[in-house]
Amino acid sequence: MAGLGWTGILFDEAHGGAGLGFAEMIIIMEELGRSLAPQPFIGCVGLAGTALARSGAGETKEKWLRGVVDGSRIVALAHHERGGRHDVVDVGARAEFRDGVFVLNGAKSLVLDACGADAFIVPARAVDAPGALTLFLVEANAPGLKVERQRLIDHRNCALLELTNVSCPASNVIGEVHRGSDLLERSIEAATVLLSGEMLGGMSQAFELTLHHMKTRVQFGVPIGSFQALKHRASRLFMDIELARSAVLAAARALDCNSNDASRLVSLAKARCSDAYKLVANEAVQIHAGMGMTDACDIGLYLKRARVSETIFGDARHHRNRWAQLSGY
Repeated sequence: MAGLGWTGILFDEAHGGAGLGFAEMIIIMEELGRSLAPQPFIGCVGLAGTALARSGAGETKEKWLRGVVDGSRIVALAHHERGGRHDVVDVGARAEFRDGVFVLNGAKSLVLDACGADAFIVPARAVDAPGALTLFLVEANAPGLKVERQRLIDHRNCALLELTNVSCPASNVIGEVHRGSDLLERSIEAATVLLSGEMLGGMSQAFELTLHHMKTRVQFGVPIGSFQALKHRASRLFMDIELARSAVLAAARALDCNSNDASRLVSLAKARCSDAYKLVANEAVQIHAGMGMTDACDIGLYLKRARVSETIFGDARHHRNRWAQLSGY
């Protein structure tokens, strides 16, 4: 995939990328979602890659961003902590400046694409001021860093991180000291759009598998797709998928042109995809009947992915509330 240039779609040509945007990247994410491909796009390209790309000039950025673009390095962004829900600035990890280096202590959970990563971008708090976060790049072999695989029902690659007196030189600060919250939030928004694109691909594939089953499964001498009740359910799924598609494309284009509505549209897309993917997967299993509950049928894999994807970067309720707040309600 890196050889095809997919990992560089979002990034400038100056860093080895293609200089395209989210509208193009969504095409790739939709296909990855269709196949449930276990590739480190959301965590590495969407989160860490966009954080590096927007962090300003510096040797650390040049070294690691080029590695992300050409696929030679995997970088994960460890932003989530237990009990933090979806509040970006609710960070308990601490950074103390001692003898010319920052010393990091804390724990992170649900770190996407962490297993096998070469480095981690870790948000930590050096002062107690609200929103005053600093992003640190910590290499995977740093003393005091422990990575433990975290198992999710959809087998997505993620892990727990423990940092115990991990030293990080000032040169490995991503962005500016105490001013990393905005960079972190924008990176999460970028990854949320990519995740929404993946979810769109997953629900589309689950729907197509279900349509095929309705056309080929025969009961009472006729295909079950001829039953009016199932036609109505399939029509509802089709409409929800198309609404989700419109929302995802609108969010992607808004990010590409730095629209003032970008944050609102990102939340709209994630809320629609969370609801739609869960509904499509639930209905797909029901229409497949008993065989849909077995490992012999792939449709159950999409249900598991829908359940996990729904909560990553905020569930539908969180993003509806966020959309309302950003809209002034």
